[in-house]
Amino acid sequence: TVRTQLLNTMISNLRTAFIKKPLSFRGLPALRQLSSESSRPEPQVASNLLQIGTRRIFEHEHDQYRELCRRFYEKKVVPFHKQWEEDGQVPRELWQEAGAEGLLCVTVPPEFGGMGLDVRYAAVHWEEQSYSNATGPGFAMHSDIVAPYIVHNGTQEQKERYLPDLCTGVKIGALAMTEPGAGSDVAGMRTTAVRDGDDFILNGSKTFITNGWLSDVVIVCAKTDPTKGAKGITLFLVD
Repeated sequence: TVRTQLLNTMISNLRTAFIKKPLSFRGLPALRQLSSESSRPEPQVASNLLQIGTRRIFEHEHDQYRELCRRFYEKKVVPFHKQWEEDGQVPRELWQEAGAEGLLCVTVPPEFGGMGLDVRYAAVHWEEQSYSNATGPGFAMHSDIVAPYIVHNGTQEQKERYLPDLCTGVKIGALAMTEPGAGSDVAGMRTTAVRDGDDFILNGSKTFITNGWLSDVVIVCAKTDPTKGAKGITLFLVD
C-alpha cells in the first residue's frame, strides 16, 4: 500500500541518518544528543530560535523525523532555491520527492494514504523549512490546510479520490481564499457560487494563492448566500 511504502522509505532514511555523523545545522547541536528531558529547553530559556526546536513538547521520534526533514532541505531544496526564485516557481518534481520521503500530509489517516501521525510531526516540518530559509515550497498549505479540509469535510469519495495523490505529491493542493479586495477579511469576499441544476457556477477573482500556479486540487471559497455574511460562505473542491 501507499502507507507501507511511505513508512518503509521513512524508516530506511532514518536508519541511514543514524549510520552517518549526527547533523549540525546552523549551530543547533546534533539531535541525537538531546535524549534526556533535562537537555530540552523550554522556549523562555532557549538561547536562540533554533534551540526552541528541541523543546519538551517533542519526543525522540520527533527528533528522528526532524533529522529526515533537515536532510531533505539541505540536499533537495537549499542548493536549488535561488534558481527557483529566479524561475518564479518550484518544480513539481519536488513534491513527489517530498512524498517519497514521507514528508507530505503526515496527519492524514492511513486508510487514505497518510501515516496518521500527530500534528507535532507537521510542526517539525514547518520549523525545519523555516530554518532552511526556503520560502518557495508551499508544503504547509498542501499538507496542513488543504488535506485536513478534505479529511474533515470531504465525502468518502472525495477522500479516496484526492488524498492518496496529495500524500505522494502526485497532485498539489491550494486554497483559493484571498481576493484583490478581501484578504484576512474573508467575509468581505465577492466570489459567488450560484446553483445551476446539479452544478454551481463560480464567478470571481482570487489572488496570492500559494501553490496556485502548480495546483491540481483547489479548495475555492465562495459566497452561496450573501445575506448570511460569513455563514453564507461555502468551500468548493475544484480540480
